[in-house]
Amino acid sequence: MTARWLLLLLLALSASAAPAQPAEADGEQRCSHLTQAVLPDTTIVSAEIVPAGSFTLPNSRPGEKLPPAGKDLPAFCRVAAKAAPSPDSDISIEVWMPLSGWNGRFKGAGNGGFAGSINYPALSTAIRQGYAAASTDTGHAETGASWALGHPEKVIDYGYRGIHEMTVVAKSLLQAFYGQAPQRAYFAGCSNGGREALMEAERFPADYDGILAGAPANAWVPMLTAGLKLLQSMDDANYIPPEKIDTLDKAVLRACDAKDGVADGVLNDPRQCHFDPASLLCKGANSPACFTEPQVTLLKSIYAGARDAHGRLIFPGDMPGGETGRNGWVTWITGPEEGKSLGNFFVTGFFSDMVFANAKWNYKTANLGQGLAAANKTTGHALNALDPDLKPFMERGGKLILYHGWNDPAISPLNSVGYYESVVSTLGAPAAEKFVRLYMAPGMQHCAGGPGANVFGQGDGDPKSDAGHDIFAALQQWVEKGPAPSSIIATKYVEDDPAKGVQMTRPLCPYPEAAKYLGTGDSASAASFACSPAK
Repeated sequence: MTARWLLLLLLALSASAAPAQPAEADGEQRCSHLTQAVLPDTTIVSAEIVPAGSFTLPNSRPGEKLPPAGKDLPAFCRVAAKAAPSPDSDISIEVWMPLSGWNGRFKGAGNGGFAGSINYPALSTAIRQGYAAASTDTGHAETGASWALGHPEKVIDYGYRGIHEMTVVAKSLLQAFYGQAPQRAYFAGCSNGGREALMEAERFPADYDGILAGAPANAWVPMLTAGLKLLQSMDDANYIPPEKIDTLDKAVLRACDAKDGVADGVLNDPRQCHFDPASLLCKGANSPACFTEPQVTLLKSIYAGARDAHGRLIFPGDMPGGETGRNGWVTWITGPEEGKSLGNFFVTGFFSDMVFANAKWNYKTANLGQGLAAANKTTGHALNALDPDLKPFMERGGKLILYHGWNDPAISPLNSVGYYESVVSTLGAPAAEKFVRLYMAPGMQHCAGGPGANVFGQGDGDPKSDAGHDIFAALQQWVEKGPAPSSIIATKYVEDDPAKGVQMTRPLCPYPEAAKYLGTGDSASAASFACSPAK
């Protein structure tokens, strides 16, 4: 036995001699001892007690603290670590462990976008609920992708290795601090965090017992290649300015809103809406109230999805409805001005820094077919999470819940539908029924927001409650008590602000079921809807 493993064993044995729920009186000593932990390819940077109260963000301005999710925290042991599974790796990890009241569970937090920071809101929410929790920057400290330029090992860390390393380190520290391993382990993330979630289910099935994957960017290469085609199609005369998006949204609602039986500004299943953008073609001078012929062509392609030179679908299109709003098209697709959308940010960062290692790469002159081939060759294995064969995860007893907003402008909701259906097709419906669910949220945009009921326990700062109103609680119940989740009540707050009261509630149904209005009763109440097979 090597010296480092002997030291780790002695540390674990000393921890196990004390109660599994350390008293605050000896918590400081237990916590500080973690600096002596020796883990493979890992350095413990610090281990300290954070007193009960509000947590001040690292590198913050004087007095700057976390938003409400970070207030009124219990006292906890905060461990910072660095993992280096490759010579070019530098993965920052934080593990937070409540000094008392630990519920015996571990929760891993996902990252959004290109990652690059610790998810402090997720850590704060988790320990307030009694979980020990961990987060990672996945190996870099930048919000863009310039860190990837010439660093393929860092792309691997971002793609899947960073989350796995975080999980292994966290479980070892929990064992040492509490004297026992967590009874259950959970992971939750949306967008890139949803991609990370599926990476865990596909590649590391023993890491987590329950996984919550929201709006997963798991088809990373096809998705951003489709984004490249969109950028190339949106130049100059084709560009759609922000003032026209409201016109589009209203036209979609006029055409389709009442088809689900309720005129409420929400399309229950946008696939049933066959809106024709040609109806908005300018008949006279160009104005915010109409669209030019090139703009109509662009609209049709956004809804239809991207295809290659042979007509094969690269990535599905966006759904009609929910085009306006702060998390809508102007943010993700069209931008406040040409070339300023978040979609542009991710496409250019991906291809210039990860694929071609060329900071001067220009999307306007790029060849779509060559870009797709190069992206698959250089980053496909590291970034795509497309394997539907989740049999190892299923056989361990793992449970997976996916969710996606029907009006997500960042990642087509049809991508999640397609992935779910591929899992069912690969393993068979009876097997899939035992461990995987998909919930499609009408009117929800990317991970949150939108005109529909968009709060159901999926966000880091969402109020948590019972399994009937909280998708994470439903996952935990499924893992630990057996009953599979059914419908989950989602809430829409006035102006998306809980302080302003409830605007409406609506059941989210396990796909392929959908909520149908019963024909009577308050259409703003979930009680007036029932889940039934979608048409």
